[in-house]
Amino acid sequence: MELLEKILIFILFLCPLIFFHELGHFLFARLCGVRVEVFSIGFGPKLLKWTRGACEYTVSLIPLGGYVKMFGDDPTGKEQIAPEDRHMSFTHKSKLARFWIVFGGPLANFLMAYLIFVVLMLGGEKVPEIRLGVIPVNSDLYQSGFRTGDVLKEINGRKIFNPSDIASDEVKEIMVDRTGEGIVSFAHRSSGEEFINSFLKYTPLLRKPIVVDAHGKSFGISLVKDGAITKLSLDQLAEKFGSLDLYLMPDIHSSNTAKDAKFIPIRLNFKSRQQFFSQLNDRGYRSIDLMVKKVNSGSPADQAGIENRDVILALGEYKIFSFSQLRNRLQTMKQKDIALTVWRKGEEVILRLTPEEQLVNGKKVKLIGVYSSVEYVNLKLLNLPSRGLLGSIWGGAERTWSTVVKTIDGYRKLFTAEISFKNVGGPIAIGKVAADSFKTSLSYFFQIMAIISINLGLINLFPIPVLDGGHIMFIILEIINRGPLSRRKLEIAQQFGLSLLLILMLAALFNDVSSLF
Repeated sequence: MELLEKILIFILFLCPLIFFHELGHFLFARLCGVRVEVFSIGFGPKLLKWTRGACEYTVSLIPLGGYVKMFGDDPTGKEQIAPEDRHMSFTHKSKLARFWIVFGGPLANFLMAYLIFVVLMLGGEKVPEIRLGVIPVNSDLYQSGFRTGDVLKEINGRKIFNPSDIASDEVKEIMVDRTGEGIVSFAHRSSGEEFINSFLKYTPLLRKPIVVDAHGKSFGISLVKDGAITKLSLDQLAEKFGSLDLYLMPDIHSSNTAKDAKFIPIRLNFKSRQQFFSQLNDRGYRSIDLMVKKVNSGSPADQAGIENRDVILALGEYKIFSFSQLRNRLQTMKQKDIALTVWRKGEEVILRLTPEEQLVNGKKVKLIGVYSSVEYVNLKLLNLPSRGLLGSIWGGAERTWSTVVKTIDGYRKLFTAEISFKNVGGPIAIGKVAADSFKTSLSYFFQIMAIISINLGLINLFPIPVLDGGHIMFIILEIINRGPLSRRKLEIAQQFGLSLLLILMLAALFNDVSSLF
Protein backbone atom coordinates (compact mmCIF):
# COMPACT_ATOMS: atom_id res chain seq x y z
CA MET A 1 0.00 0.00 0.00
CA GLU A 2 2.86 2.35 0.88
CA LEU A 3 4.56 1.59 -2.46
CA LEU A 4 1.33 2.35 -4.36
CA GLU A 5 1.03 5.65 -2.47
CA LYS A 6 4.61 6.61 -3.44
CA ILE A 7 3.95 5.74 -7.09
CA LEU A 8 0.82 7.91 -7.13
CA ILE A 9 2.71 10.82 -5.52
CA PHE A 10 5.48 10.38 -8.10
CA ILE A 11 2.95 10.55 -10.96
CA LEU A 12 1.26 13.58 -9.35
CA PHE A 13 4.68 15.22 -9.09
CA LEU A 14 6.02 14.40 -12.56
CA CYS A 15 2.98 14.82 -14.82
CA PRO A 16 2.63 18.62 -14.37
CA LEU A 17 6.33 19.05 -15.21
CA ILE A 18 5.96 17.06 -18.42
CA PHE A 19 2.62 18.67 -19.32
CA PHE A 20 3.91 22.24 -19.01
CA HIS A 21 7.09 21.43 -20.96
CA GLU A 22 5.17 19.91 -23.87
CA LEU A 23 2.53 22.64 -23.64
CA GLY A 24 5.29 25.20 -24.24
CA HIS A 25 6.29 23.47 -27.49
CA PHE A 26 2.62 23.07 -28.48
CA LEU A 27 1.61 26.71 -27.92
CA PHE A 28 4.61 28.18 -29.74
CA ALA A 29 4.09 25.76 -32.62
CA ARG A 30 0.48 26.88 -32.95
CA LEU A 31 1.47 30.55 -32.66
CA CYS A 32 3.98 30.09 -35.48
CA GLY A 33 1.44 28.33 -37.69
CA VAL A 34 2.89 24.81 -37.45
CA ARG A 35 0.41 21.93 -37.54
CA VAL A 36 0.66 19.74 -34.43
CA GLU A 37 -0.18 16.09 -35.14
CA VAL A 38 0.30 14.49 -31.68
CA PHE A 39 0.39 15.86 -28.12
CA SER A 40 1.37 13.03 -25.76
CA ILE A 41 1.97 12.77 -22.03
CA GLY A 42 3.92 9.59 -21.31
CA PHE A 43 5.29 6.80 -23.48
CA GLY A 44 4.23 3.25 -24.30
CA PRO A 45 0.67 1.86 -24.56
CA LYS A 46 -1.99 4.58 -24.84
CA LEU A 47 -4.42 4.75 -21.92
CA LEU A 48 -6.49 7.66 -23.25
CA LYS A 49 -6.79 9.04 -26.78
CA TRP A 50 -8.96 11.66 -28.42
CA THR A 51 -8.75 13.83 -31.53
CA ARG A 52 -9.56 17.51 -31.82
CA GLY A 53 -8.98 19.19 -35.14
CA ALA A 54 -5.83 17.82 -36.76
CA CYS A 55 -4.17 16.89 -33.42
CA GLU A 56 -4.36 13.60 -31.55
CA TYR A 57 -4.10 13.95 -27.75
CA THR A 58 -2.89 10.92 -25.79
CA VAL A 59 -2.07 9.87 -22.22
CA SER A 60 0.27 6.86 -22.19
CA LEU A 61 1.21 4.28 -19.57
CA ILE A 62 4.79 5.30 -18.70
CA PRO A 63 4.79 8.86 -17.25
CA LEU A 64 8.54 9.46 -17.70
CA GLY A 65 8.28 11.99 -20.50
CA GLY A 66 6.15 13.20 -23.37
CA TYR A 67 6.37 14.59 -26.86
CA VAL A 68 4.78 16.92 -29.40
CA LYS A 69 4.86 15.61 -32.98
CA MET A 70 4.79 18.45 -35.48
CA PHE A 71 4.13 18.22 -39.19
CA GLY A 72 7.42 18.42 -41.10
CA ASP A 73 9.60 17.90 -38.00
CA ASP A 74 12.24 15.84 -39.80
CA PRO A 75 15.73 17.35 -39.44
CA THR A 76 17.22 14.83 -41.89
CA GLY A 77 14.89 16.06 -44.67
CA LYS A 78 13.71 12.56 -45.67
CA GLU A 79 10.05 13.51 -45.40
CA GLN A 80 8.70 14.97 -48.63
CA ILE A 81 6.49 18.03 -48.06
CA ALA A 82 4.13 19.18 -50.83
CA PRO A 83 4.64 22.86 -51.77
CA GLU A 84 1.07 23.75 -50.74
CA ASP A 85 1.66 22.31 -47.22
CA ARG A 86 5.01 23.93 -46.48
CA HIS A 87 3.43 26.94 -44.75
CA MET A 88 2.49 24.66 -41.80
CA SER A 89 5.67 22.56 -41.79
CA PHE A 90 8.15 22.95 -38.90
CA THR A 91 11.19 22.45 -41.14
CA HIS A 92 10.07 25.18 -43.54
CA LYS A 93 9.56 27.83 -40.86
CA SER A 94 12.10 30.60 -40.30
CA LYS A 95 15.04 30.04 -37.99
CA LEU A 96 13.56 32.45 -35.42
CA ALA A 97 10.20 30.64 -35.44
CA ARG A 98 11.91 27.25 -35.01
CA PHE A 99 14.01 28.65 -32.16
CA TRP A 100 10.94 29.79 -30.22
CA ILE A 101 9.10 26.51 -30.83
CA VAL A 102 12.08 24.54 -29.48
CA PHE A 103 12.83 26.97 -26.64
CA GLY A 104 9.14 27.05 -25.66
CA GLY A 105 9.44 23.79 -23.67
CA PRO A 106 12.23 24.88 -21.28
CA LEU A 107 10.70 28.37 -21.09
CA ALA A 108 7.42 26.82 -19.91
CA ASN A 109 9.32 24.98 -17.15
CA PHE A 110 10.89 28.24 -15.95
CA LEU A 111 7.50 30.01 -16.02
CA MET A 112 5.89 27.12 -14.15
CA ALA A 113 8.50 27.39 -11.39
CA TYR A 114 8.05 31.16 -11.24
CA LEU A 115 4.25 30.86 -10.93
CA ILE A 116 4.57 28.24 -8.17
CA PHE A 117 6.94 30.50 -6.21
CA VAL A 118 4.60 33.50 -6.65
CA VAL A 119 1.49 31.58 -5.51
CA LEU A 120 3.32 30.09 -2.50
CA MET A 121 4.64 33.49 -1.41
CA LEU A 122 1.24 35.08 -1.94
CA GLY A 123 -0.56 32.47 0.16
CA GLY A 124 2.13 32.20 2.83
CA GLU A 125 4.64 29.36 2.54
CA LYS A 126 5.04 26.48 4.95
CA VAL A 127 8.77 25.69 5.14
CA PRO A 128 11.05 23.63 7.43
CA GLU A 129 12.94 25.77 9.92
CA ILE A 130 16.64 26.29 9.19
CA ARG A 131 18.05 24.33 12.12
CA LEU A 132 21.68 23.43 12.66
CA GLY A 133 22.77 19.87 13.32
CA VAL A 134 25.74 18.72 15.36
CA ILE A 135 28.48 21.39 15.39
CA PRO A 136 31.97 20.17 16.36
CA VAL A 137 33.61 22.27 19.09
CA ASN A 138 36.63 22.93 16.87
CA SER A 139 34.55 24.19 13.91
CA ASP A 140 34.51 27.82 12.74
CA LEU A 141 30.75 28.06 13.36
CA TYR A 142 31.13 26.93 16.98
CA GLN A 143 33.98 29.37 17.58
CA SER A 144 31.89 32.28 16.25
CA GLY A 145 28.97 31.48 18.55
CA PHE A 146 26.74 28.85 16.90
CA ARG A 147 25.55 25.86 18.92
CA THR A 148 23.96 22.52 18.06
CA GLY A 149 20.22 22.97 17.40
CA ASP A 150 20.32 26.74 16.70
CA VAL A 151 17.56 27.93 14.37
CA LEU A 152 18.68 30.71 11.99
CA LYS A 153 16.39 33.76 12.16
CA GLU A 154 18.22 36.82 10.76
CA ILE A 155 21.43 37.82 8.97
CA ASN A 156 22.48 41.47 9.09
CA GLY A 157 18.97 42.36 10.29
CA ARG A 158 17.27 40.60 7.36
CA LYS A 159 14.82 37.78 8.13
CA ILE A 160 15.83 34.40 6.73
CA PHE A 161 13.21 31.82 5.75
CA ASN A 162 15.10 29.63 3.25
CA PRO A 163 18.79 29.00 2.53
CA SER A 164 18.12 30.80 -0.78
CA ASP A 165 17.36 33.97 1.23
CA ILE A 166 21.01 34.15 2.29
CA ALA A 167 22.63 36.83 0.13
CA SER A 168 26.19 36.67 -1.19
CA ASP A 169 27.05 39.89 0.68
CA GLU A 170 29.36 39.87 3.70
CA VAL A 171 27.79 38.33 6.81
CA LYS A 172 28.31 40.54 9.87
CA GLU A 173 25.61 39.81 12.44
CA ILE A 174 23.62 36.66 13.19
CA MET A 175 20.40 36.11 15.12
CA VAL A 176 19.34 32.58 16.14
CA ASP A 177 16.66 30.97 18.28
CA ARG A 178 18.38 28.71 20.84
CA THR A 179 16.67 26.07 22.97
CA GLY A 180 16.50 27.22 26.59
CA GLU A 181 17.92 30.68 25.85
CA GLY A 182 15.53 32.17 23.28
CA ILE A 183 16.78 34.73 20.75
CA VAL A 184 20.58 35.11 20.73
CA SER A 185 22.60 37.59 18.60
CA PHE A 186 26.34 37.57 17.91
CA ALA A 187 28.90 38.78 15.36
CA HIS A 188 30.08 36.52 12.55
CA ARG A 189 32.42 37.61 9.76
CA SER A 190 32.45 35.77 6.43
CA SER A 191 31.25 36.10 2.85
CA GLY A 192 27.72 34.93 2.09
CA GLU A 193 29.01 32.00 0.00
CA GLU A 194 31.42 30.85 2.72
CA PHE A 195 28.64 31.07 5.31
CA ILE A 196 26.19 29.06 3.19
CA ASN A 197 28.78 26.31 2.57
CA SER A 198 29.62 26.12 6.29
CA PHE A 199 26.03 26.34 7.50
CA LEU A 200 24.51 23.80 5.12
CA LYS A 201 27.20 21.30 6.10
CA TYR A 202 25.55 20.94 9.52
CA THR A 203 21.83 21.12 8.70
CA PRO A 204 19.53 19.39 9.44
CA LEU A 205 21.25 16.57 11.33
CA LEU A 206 19.69 16.43 14.80
CA ARG A 207 19.28 12.79 15.74
CA LYS A 208 16.10 11.50 17.33
CA PRO A 209 16.48 10.94 21.11
CA ILE A 210 17.24 7.22 20.81
CA VAL A 211 19.90 4.88 22.20
CA VAL A 212 20.11 1.10 21.95
CA ASP A 213 21.04 -1.57 24.51
CA ALA A 214 22.91 -4.84 24.05
CA HIS A 215 19.70 -6.70 23.15
CA GLY A 216 18.74 -4.27 20.39
CA LYS A 217 15.98 -2.50 22.37
CA SER A 218 15.86 1.20 21.61
CA PHE A 219 15.04 4.05 23.98
CA GLY A 220 14.45 7.77 23.82
CA ILE A 221 16.19 10.16 26.24
CA SER A 222 14.56 12.96 28.20
CA LEU A 223 16.21 15.54 30.42
CA VAL A 224 14.81 16.00 33.92
CA LYS A 225 15.33 19.55 35.20
CA ASP A 226 13.40 21.52 37.85
CA GLY A 227 10.73 18.84 37.91
CA ALA A 228 10.06 19.13 34.15
CA ILE A 229 10.87 16.53 31.52
CA THR A 230 12.18 17.88 28.21
CA LYS A 231 12.66 15.77 25.09
CA LEU A 232 15.97 16.63 23.46
CA SER A 233 18.08 14.94 20.85
CA LEU A 234 21.07 12.89 21.93
CA ASP A 235 23.35 15.46 20.32
CA GLN A 236 21.75 18.36 22.22
CA LEU A 237 22.17 16.47 25.50
CA ALA A 238 25.82 15.82 24.73
CA GLU A 239 26.40 19.59 24.55
CA LYS A 240 24.94 20.17 28.07
CA PHE A 241 27.99 19.41 30.18
CA GLY A 242 27.52 18.79 33.90
CA SER A 243 25.40 16.55 36.13
CA LEU A 244 22.15 15.50 34.46
CA ASP A 245 19.17 13.45 35.58
CA LEU A 246 17.79 11.60 32.57
CA TYR A 247 15.01 9.17 31.73
CA LEU A 248 15.32 6.43 29.13
CA MET A 249 11.92 5.98 27.46
CA PRO A 250 11.09 2.82 25.45
CA ASP A 251 10.79 3.67 21.77
CA ILE A 252 7.22 2.91 20.69
CA HIS A 253 8.41 2.02 17.20
CA SER A 254 10.89 -0.60 18.41
CA SER A 255 10.21 -4.25 19.23
CA ASN A 256 9.67 -3.50 22.93
CA THR A 257 6.52 -5.11 24.32
CA ALA A 258 3.98 -3.32 26.51
CA LYS A 259 5.39 -4.84 29.70
CA ASP A 260 8.82 -3.33 28.87
CA ALA A 261 7.32 0.14 28.45
CA LYS A 262 8.67 1.80 31.60
CA PHE A 263 10.90 4.80 32.18
CA ILE A 264 14.46 4.02 33.33
CA PRO A 265 16.08 6.78 35.44
CA ILE A 266 19.79 7.40 34.81
CA ARG A 267 22.23 10.05 36.12
CA LEU A 268 25.30 11.21 34.19
CA ASN A 269 28.10 13.56 35.28
CA PHE A 270 30.39 14.56 32.43
CA LYS A 271 32.68 17.37 31.33
CA SER A 272 32.97 16.55 27.63
CA ARG A 273 31.06 14.98 24.78
CA GLN A 274 33.40 11.99 24.88
CA GLN A 275 32.65 11.41 28.59
CA PHE A 276 28.92 11.64 27.87
CA PHE A 277 29.02 8.78 25.37
CA SER A 278 31.53 6.85 27.48
CA GLN A 279 29.22 6.94 30.54
CA LEU A 280 26.25 5.85 28.44
CA ASN A 281 28.40 2.98 27.20
CA ASP A 282 29.42 1.99 30.76
CA ARG A 283 25.72 1.67 31.60
CA GLY A 284 25.10 -0.58 28.62
CA TYR A 285 23.67 1.93 26.13
CA ARG A 286 24.98 3.00 22.74
CA SER A 287 23.91 5.70 20.32
CA ILE A 288 21.42 4.22 17.83
CA ASP A 289 23.61 5.31 14.92
CA LEU A 290 26.04 2.48 15.82
CA MET A 291 23.39 -0.16 15.10
CA VAL A 292 23.78 -1.52 11.57
CA LYS A 293 20.71 -0.92 9.43
CA LYS A 294 21.96 -2.44 6.17
CA VAL A 295 25.04 -4.27 4.88
CA ASN A 296 26.09 -3.88 1.23
CA SER A 297 26.18 -7.22 -0.57
CA GLY A 298 29.76 -8.31 -1.32
CA SER A 299 31.27 -5.53 0.83
CA PRO A 300 34.04 -6.13 3.43
CA ALA A 301 31.37 -6.03 6.16
CA ASP A 302 29.29 -8.65 4.33
CA GLN A 303 32.32 -10.90 3.81
CA ALA A 304 33.24 -10.56 7.51
CA GLY A 305 29.75 -11.67 8.59
CA ILE A 306 28.33 -8.41 9.95
CA GLU A 307 24.54 -8.62 10.28
CA ASN A 308 21.69 -6.13 10.42
CA ARG A 309 21.06 -4.89 14.01
CA ASP A 310 24.67 -5.60 15.09
CA VAL A 311 25.83 -2.74 17.34
CA ILE A 312 29.41 -1.59 16.70
CA LEU A 313 31.54 -1.33 19.87
CA ALA A 314 35.18 -1.02 18.77
CA LEU A 315 37.50 -0.78 15.79
CA GLY A 316 40.76 -2.49 16.66
CA GLU A 317 41.65 -1.32 20.17
CA TYR A 318 39.68 1.93 19.80
CA LYS A 319 36.25 2.20 21.41
CA ILE A 320 33.68 3.73 19.07
CA PHE A 321 30.95 6.06 20.35
CA SER A 322 29.38 7.35 17.11
CA PHE A 323 29.11 6.45 13.44
CA SER A 324 31.05 9.55 12.41
CA GLN A 325 33.88 8.46 14.74
CA LEU A 326 33.85 5.02 13.09
CA ARG A 327 34.12 6.64 9.66
CA ASN A 328 36.96 8.95 10.74
CA ARG A 329 38.89 6.25 12.60
CA LEU A 330 38.80 4.00 9.54
CA GLN A 331 40.67 6.62 7.51
CA THR A 332 43.55 6.80 10.02
CA MET A 333 44.12 3.05 10.47
CA LYS A 334 47.16 1.79 8.54
CA GLN A 335 46.77 -1.97 9.01
CA LYS A 336 44.84 -3.83 6.31
CA ASP A 337 43.29 -6.52 8.53
CA ILE A 338 41.14 -4.86 11.24
CA ALA A 339 39.23 -6.36 14.17
CA LEU A 340 35.66 -5.05 14.55
CA THR A 341 33.84 -5.73 17.82
CA VAL A 342 30.03 -5.78 17.79
CA TRP A 343 27.12 -6.53 20.13
CA ARG A 344 24.95 -9.33 18.78
CA LYS A 345 21.95 -10.51 20.81
CA GLY A 346 23.58 -9.48 24.09
CA GLU A 347 27.04 -10.95 23.36
CA GLU A 348 30.28 -9.42 22.11
CA VAL A 349 31.45 -10.82 18.77
CA ILE A 350 34.84 -10.04 17.19
CA LEU A 351 35.00 -10.04 13.38
CA ARG A 352 37.90 -9.35 11.05
CA LEU A 353 37.70 -7.37 7.81
CA THR A 354 39.78 -5.45 5.28
CA PRO A 355 38.34 -2.03 4.32
CA GLU A 356 38.14 -1.22 0.61
CA GLU A 357 39.16 2.09 -0.93
CA GLN A 358 36.75 3.98 -3.19
CA LEU A 359 36.84 7.39 -4.87
CA VAL A 360 34.28 9.68 -3.22
CA ASN A 361 34.14 13.22 -4.65
CA GLY A 362 37.63 12.78 -6.06
CA LYS A 363 39.19 11.51 -2.78
CA LYS A 364 40.20 7.99 -1.74
CA VAL A 365 38.03 6.90 1.19
CA LYS A 366 38.12 3.64 3.17
CA LEU A 367 34.72 1.96 3.43
CA ILE A 368 33.43 -1.27 4.97
CA GLY A 369 29.88 -1.22 3.53
CA VAL A 370 27.52 -0.66 6.46
CA TYR A 371 24.68 1.84 6.91
CA SER A 372 23.69 3.45 10.21
CA SER A 373 20.24 3.09 11.84
CA VAL A 374 20.25 6.76 12.81
CA GLU A 375 17.01 8.65 12.20
CA TYR A 376 16.61 12.39 12.14
CA VAL A 377 14.25 14.79 13.81
CA ASN A 378 11.43 16.03 11.59
CA LEU A 379 12.05 19.74 11.40
CA LYS A 380 9.34 22.07 12.66
CA LEU A 381 7.34 23.71 9.87
CA LEU A 382 7.06 27.48 9.86
CA ASN A 383 4.01 29.27 8.45
CA LEU A 384 5.41 32.32 6.69
CA PRO A 385 3.24 35.42 6.25
CA SER A 386 2.06 36.40 2.76
CA ARG A 387 4.46 38.73 0.94
CA GLY A 388 1.58 40.53 -0.80
CA LEU A 389 1.01 40.70 -4.55
CA LEU A 390 3.96 42.94 -5.51
CA GLY A 391 6.30 41.30 -3.00
CA SER A 392 5.35 37.85 -4.32
CA ILE A 393 5.81 38.86 -7.97
CA TRP A 394 9.28 40.24 -7.25
CA GLY A 395 10.19 37.49 -4.75
CA GLY A 396 9.17 34.77 -7.25
CA ALA A 397 11.46 36.29 -9.88
CA GLU A 398 14.36 36.51 -7.40
CA ARG A 399 13.96 32.89 -6.28
CA THR A 400 13.58 31.59 -9.84
CA TRP A 401 16.75 33.38 -10.95
CA SER A 402 18.76 32.31 -7.87
CA THR A 403 17.64 28.69 -8.37
CA VAL A 404 18.71 28.81 -12.04
CA VAL A 405 22.14 30.23 -11.09
CA LYS A 406 22.70 27.68 -8.30
CA THR A 407 21.58 24.79 -10.52
CA ILE A 408 23.97 25.84 -13.31
CA ASP A 409 26.79 26.06 -10.74
CA GLY A 410 25.89 22.53 -9.60
CA TYR A 411 26.21 21.28 -13.19
CA ARG A 412 29.57 23.04 -13.48
CA LYS A 413 30.84 21.26 -10.37
CA LEU A 414 29.54 17.97 -11.75
CA PHE A 415 31.32 18.39 -15.10
CA THR A 416 34.58 19.48 -13.40
CA ALA A 417 34.41 16.48 -11.00
CA GLU A 418 34.04 18.70 -7.92
CA ILE A 419 30.88 16.66 -7.30
CA SER A 420 30.78 12.90 -7.92
CA PHE A 421 28.40 11.59 -10.60
CA LYS A 422 27.12 9.23 -7.90
CA ASN A 423 25.10 12.20 -6.62
CA VAL A 424 23.05 12.19 -9.85
CA GLY A 425 19.69 10.48 -9.40
CA GLY A 426 17.09 9.15 -11.80
CA PRO A 427 13.35 8.47 -11.51
CA ILE A 428 13.68 6.52 -8.26
CA ALA A 429 15.56 9.40 -6.58
CA ILE A 430 13.01 11.91 -7.87
CA GLY A 431 10.20 9.68 -6.60
CA LYS A 432 11.76 9.55 -3.14
CA VAL A 433 12.21 13.34 -3.04
CA ALA A 434 8.59 13.78 -4.14
CA ALA A 435 7.25 11.38 -1.49
CA ASP A 436 9.37 12.91 1.31
CA SER A 437 8.37 16.48 0.41
CA PHE A 438 4.68 15.49 0.17
CA LYS A 439 4.84 14.07 3.71
CA THR A 440 6.47 17.27 4.96
CA SER A 441 3.76 19.61 3.61
CA LEU A 442 1.88 20.42 0.41
CA SER A 443 3.68 23.78 0.27
CA TYR A 444 7.09 22.10 0.46
CA PHE A 445 5.98 19.56 -2.19
CA PHE A 446 5.28 22.39 -4.65
CA GLN A 447 8.56 24.13 -3.76
CA ILE A 448 10.47 20.97 -4.71
CA MET A 449 8.34 20.66 -7.87
CA ALA A 450 9.39 24.19 -8.86
CA ILE A 451 13.08 23.38 -8.31
CA ILE A 452 12.83 20.16 -10.37
CA SER A 453 10.96 22.09 -13.09
CA ILE A 454 13.93 24.47 -13.38
CA ASN A 455 16.29 21.47 -13.51
CA LEU A 456 14.20 19.90 -16.28
CA GLY A 457 14.27 23.13 -18.27
CA LEU A 458 18.05 23.50 -17.96
CA ILE A 459 18.80 19.84 -18.75
CA ASN A 460 16.74 20.13 -21.93
CA LEU A 461 18.93 23.07 -22.97
CA PHE A 462 22.10 20.93 -22.92
CA PRO A 463 23.59 21.02 -26.47
CA ILE A 464 22.94 17.31 -26.99
CA PRO A 465 21.23 16.20 -30.22
CA VAL A 466 17.66 14.89 -29.55
CA LEU A 467 17.32 17.39 -26.66
CA ASP A 468 15.92 20.91 -27.16
CA GLY A 469 19.41 22.34 -26.70
CA GLY A 470 20.65 20.15 -29.55
CA HIS A 471 17.95 21.52 -31.88
CA ILE A 472 18.93 25.08 -30.89
CA MET A 473 22.56 24.20 -31.59
CA PHE A 474 21.62 23.03 -35.11
CA ILE A 475 19.73 26.30 -35.73
CA ILE A 476 22.82 28.29 -34.67
CA LEU A 477 25.08 26.15 -36.93
CA GLU A 478 22.62 26.71 -39.75
CA ILE A 479 22.99 30.48 -39.28
CA ILE A 480 26.81 30.21 -39.19
CA ASN A 481 26.99 27.91 -42.24
CA ARG A 482 24.26 29.88 -44.05
CA GLY A 483 22.43 26.64 -44.66
CA PRO A 484 21.36 23.39 -42.96
CA LEU A 485 23.84 20.61 -42.19
CA SER A 486 23.98 17.67 -44.56
CA ARG A 487 21.58 14.79 -44.01
CA ARG A 488 24.47 12.43 -43.17
CA LYS A 489 25.88 14.78 -40.48
CA LEU A 490 22.42 15.22 -38.96
CA GLU A 491 21.86 11.44 -38.83
CA ILE A 492 25.25 10.89 -37.13
CA ALA A 493 24.53 13.69 -34.65
CA GLN A 494 21.09 12.26 -33.83
CA GLN A 495 22.52 8.77 -33.27
CA PHE A 496 25.32 10.16 -31.10
CA GLY A 497 22.89 12.26 -29.05
CA LEU A 498 20.51 9.35 -28.51
CA SER A 499 23.36 7.05 -27.44
CA LEU A 500 24.76 9.66 -25.03
CA LEU A 501 21.32 10.29 -23.56
CA LEU A 502 20.73 6.57 -23.03
CA ILE A 503 24.13 6.20 -21.31
CA LEU A 504 23.37 9.12 -18.97
CA MET A 505 19.91 7.72 -18.19
CA LEU A 506 21.29 4.25 -17.48
CA ALA A 507 24.03 5.72 -15.25
CA ALA A 508 21.43 7.71 -13.26
CA LEU A 509 19.24 4.60 -13.01
CA PHE A 510 22.27 2.59 -11.84
CA ASN A 511 22.83 5.16 -9.06
CA ASP A 512 19.16 4.81 -8.13
CA VAL A 513 19.30 1.02 -7.91
CA SER A 514 22.66 1.08 -6.07
CA SER A 515 21.17 3.31 -3.37
CA LEU A 516 18.56 0.63 -2.63
CA PHE A 517 21.09 -2.06 -1.74
